[in-house]
Amino acid sequence: MRFCKGTSDKSGLVAVIFFLLGMGTLLPWNFFITAMNYFTDRLKNDTNSTQPDTYMFGNKSVLLAQLPLLLFTLLNSFLYQHIAEKMRIAGSMVFILLLFILTAILVKVKMDQDHFFSITMATIWFINMFGAVLQGSLFGLVGKMPPRFSSLFMSGQAVAGIFSGIAMLLSNIYETDSESSALGYFITPCVATLLTLCCYLILPHLRFAQLHLENVSTKTTLKEPSANSSEIGEVKLNRFDDIGETEACEKLNELKQEEKSTVPQVFKKCDGLGWQKPPFSSSVGESRRSMYQQYNV
Repeated sequence: MRFCKGTSDKSGLVAVIFFLLGMGTLLPWNFFITAMNYFTDRLKNDTNSTQPDTYMFGNKSVLLAQLPLLLFTLLNSFLYQHIAEKMRIAGSMVFILLLFILTAILVKVKMDQDHFFSITMATIWFINMFGAVLQGSLFGLVGKMPPRFSSLFMSGQAVAGIFSGIAMLLSNIYETDSESSALGYFITPCVATLLTLCCYLILPHLRFAQLHLENVSTKTTLKEPSANSSEIGEVKLNRFDDIGETEACEKLNELKQEEKSTVPQVFKKCDGLGWQKPPFSSSVGESRRSMYQQYNV
């Protein structure tokens, strides 16, 4: 077994992945609401010009977006105990991908306004439902990493809003129709979600990520000192041999320090803990003196 070696994210791949994961949590919904003109135009009632938004799409979409976001963010506190983290994250990404594929297909499908409104409302509900589970699970995932990865994750979420704003600005500059713009708005989250899913599946295979994301079972055992070797312990790792600054390395270092401690250092530690050394000489002298007095009496 090899001892602990320092490892770090030298290539920056783990940092890039967490940046993309942060971007993947908010980019789909940001692009969805960017296509608001497409939905209002398709649900517009041409016969009644005084009330263009007869379905009140803007108000209902906001309501159906915030309700599942609130409910499933709270529910996610209980889901982690019963559903595996990989299933929650990867499953949410897959369902969001399928929902956006459906939304992109509906752009080219002509149907009744009532049916289109019902399907869109259901899509909004499920996108935010899976988005809440995904975001809560990823926050728990990034919490296992060093603090700088949390800032990268949040930066990715901020960039997601910037991308949607740039996409809307380009659509207005080139004066594209609402249907073509919406198709681009819905295809982009499909590509981004697929990329995010691939990044998440790659993450557990990176050595630096393994140090923090996996529960490494370590076992420290002492060996008797031998003439040919000065090893005093070994760390048995569950999944890999070389680990970084983990608890196993710290325990191994403590064992080495204790083995190298001299007798005076041990007594100093005892004095620091408030222990007192037994008065060997005085106790023996007192016992002999008491026995001498008894015999004289």
